[in-house]
Amino acid sequence: MSEPAAHVVILGAGHAGGTAAALLRQYGHAGPITLVGEEPIAPYQRPPLSKAWLKGEADADSLALKPLEFYAEHDIDFRPGVRAESLNRGARTVGLSDGATVSYDALILATGARAIALPIAGKDLAGVMSLRTAADAEALKAAIGPGKTLAVVGGGYIGLEVAASGRALGAEVVVLEKEDRLLARVACPQLSDFFQGYHQTRGVRFELGCSVTGFEGKDGHVTGVTLADGRTLACDAVVVGVGAHPNDELAKDAGLECARGVVVDLDARSVTDPAVFAIGDVAHRPMPIYERMFRMESVPNALEQAKQAASAIVGRPRPAGECPWQWSDQYDLKLQIAGYAFDTTEILVRGDPAAAKFAIFHLKGDQVQSVEAINAPPEFMMGKLLILSRKPVNKAKLADPSISMKEVAA
Repeated sequence: MSEPAAHVVILGAGHAGGTAAALLRQYGHAGPITLVGEEPIAPYQRPPLSKAWLKGEADADSLALKPLEFYAEHDIDFRPGVRAESLNRGARTVGLSDGATVSYDALILATGARAIALPIAGKDLAGVMSLRTAADAEALKAAIGPGKTLAVVGGGYIGLEVAASGRALGAEVVVLEKEDRLLARVACPQLSDFFQGYHQTRGVRFELGCSVTGFEGKDGHVTGVTLADGRTLACDAVVVGVGAHPNDELAKDAGLECARGVVVDLDARSVTDPAVFAIGDVAHRPMPIYERMFRMESVPNALEQAKQAASAIVGRPRPAGECPWQWSDQYDLKLQIAGYAFDTTEILVRGDPAAAKFAIFHLKGDQVQSVEAINAPPEFMMGKLLILSRKPVNKAKLADPSISMKEVAA
């Protein structure tokens, strides 16, 4: 696999795929690299789409992972505006939407995930949007502003980020969540309550425990959201943020083992075919810290797996394992999350939520499983170290903000 002539084909030109292409060259791969991406622009950072892009503080050039000329200069055959339509593992070929067939020695699936669409009336009306791409963000930015009302379906992190950006642009915002609290799938009740209060003081309205049954429209454009209780809430635009589904259909059709994502090992290599790798949102990967498999949707995960795949292809040693983490920016809040709250037995709050500077530690016995840190970088950084090391922690010290996190983690 590490012969100079090996042709690496990367399907998906998002954060994972773009990074893998660059790392292959950085790690000394001399063979041809083909990078195939559905979008018409070069790989870019996606997290700012719901924040800086909507507020006009970023564009495609400023968010690009590398300048467009980087790919030609490094002999990377970048093919934008093209998607893979078939995979023949026996022949080691990929059929593309432009009619081309590309052969590979190593294949990296970095096809990401797509927003889940609500199967309800009016879902195809203009103004009913999701937020996964730069084109999505540009359409949303044009649709909201002073005098407009934005309805956000889904009270997860993307929904709350969009709500904050909508308020910053002067729009009225209502968030509709089917659970009885925000962030129900991804955060503890304490964090849910904090974010709800913070948003409410900035003018965001919430409808919790409500089901959206349809979208109403006029002349083909959305005008309202219909709820199960019979009410219709007027709006000028809707963002649906109820989760994402991995784009693993190509892998399934080719006979690769999938479990809501392509099942891979610690080299990001498919457990079915050693010539195929999967990275980023489309990968169902091992999590040694928690002794389980999981699919993660985060930039740090995309970068870690890009390193794993590129290292395996060029014959470098496997990179050291990392602690999973992610973040969310809302207003002046910086939420940094390390780890996952699997199998927790206790929750410990350090700091002062009223001052918007605190951290919530999720413990399994005396081990830290996860930390959610609001404007609290030391708690986040030391929390990551504690999660990765599996070192027992003194709970009394951890709960006492007068004791430094360095001392807690020592």
